Amino acid sequence: MNADRVMAIVGAGHAGGMAAQTLREAGWAGGIAMIGAEPHLPYERPPLSKGLLTGERDAQQCQLRARDAWHADNIEHIVGAVQAIDAQARTLQLADGRSFAYEALLLATGGHLRRLSIPGAQLDGVFGLRTLDDAATLAPRLSAGARVLVIGGGFIGLEVAASARSRGCEVCVVEGAARLLGRCVPAAIGAHVHALHERNGVRVVLNASARAIAQRDDGALAVTLDTGDVLDADTVVVGIGIEPADELARATGLETGKDAARGIVVSETLQTSASGIYAAGDVALFPSRFGPHRIRQETWHNAQTQACVAARNMLGAGESYREVPWFWSDQYDRQLQVAGEPALGVRTVVREVSSDISSDMQIHFALDGGGNLVAASGFGAPQGFAREMRLARMLVERAAPVDADDLANPDVKLKSLL
Repeated sequence: MNADRVMAIVGAGHAGGMAAQTLREAGWAGGIAMIGAEPHLPYERPPLSKGLLTGERDAQQCQLRARDAWHADNIEHIVGAVQAIDAQARTLQLADGRSFAYEALLLATGGHLRRLSIPGAQLDGVFGLRTLDDAATLAPRLSAGARVLVIGGGFIGLEVAASARSRGCEVCVVEGAARLLGRCVPAAIGAHVHALHERNGVRVVLNASARAIAQRDDGALAVTLDTGDVLDADTVVVGIGIEPADELARATGLETGKDAARGIVVSETLQTSASGIYAAGDVALFPSRFGPHRIRQETWHNAQTQACVAARNMLGAGESYREVPWFWSDQYDRQLQVAGEPALGVRTVVREVSSDISSDMQIHFALDGGGNLVAASGFGAPQGFAREMRLARMLVERAAPVDADDLANPDVKLKSLL
């Protein structure tokens, strides 16, 4: 590898891997160094809480590319950590003492799991879920009859709950807020999801937080809630989100967000406050399509699309990142999709989606004060509403004024509104 012609990528997850691949596809013939803490080559994270836990997929099927493809493209995968970056000299130093110069640098450092800070949080049988190794350790514990307590009623927690139920586990979900998915979807869709889990045998406890975990003499875990209730479990899965891994950026002197708006601040081209350094994926705090604010997205779509734009911009393309946020979640025989930024809506219009498959399919459109569409959140059987959600997502991408009555009227085809 030619040391003074290196494209450096810190983070070997989905975003880092896609960026490395895109650099080659865009014509970069020099060295590419992809540095990550995990021994695994880049892989996709969505299966961690689904197929890997149910046994429907294995680790090999989660890989972005086969091992031979990385070698064929001469992309060097370095397992280790970056100790320091000199933005002026364009050099970086690894924790093992090695250092090299870079032509351009991408920070795709992702995030760290939020941990419980309560007594007993470090006991055996208490798990987080962020990596392939986490999933490999958790999956064998999801056997028929095992008692699984999930702390956190967000997407990861609920996907784990659905996977555990499919394995025959007894499942309880504990959520500190008054409803499930409170920060992600409209209340009505949250209620549909709540009912879906209860229909599938999950006990849901709201307005409650874990205060301590203790181990009984028989090895079971006793989780004490702030309500005074004590719940027994064989396995506790903590799904309370991640913190962006922006420590290296802050140590380098790059602009970062604070408090709830943590992350590495980037421009529309995904460049950080330092020339030649870009950021993408879970850690990037980027300009919104719908206003002057910045947002951060922890989604497959964000990692995939930002990595490609950032890589081309490392080569001087100067592209603006203009993708609309979008994510989905599969739970049992239903799917959730959200496109745009629901929090920006001041008015909600509900569209019932007719289908022979189910009667609970809806799309909730969020409009801003000017009547512009800023989000669409859908719930239903995938084969029944996927086409409607695809059209709804296209409408959100155009951010155009729409007639609310037309959105609500199932006799008006969404395609006609495009």
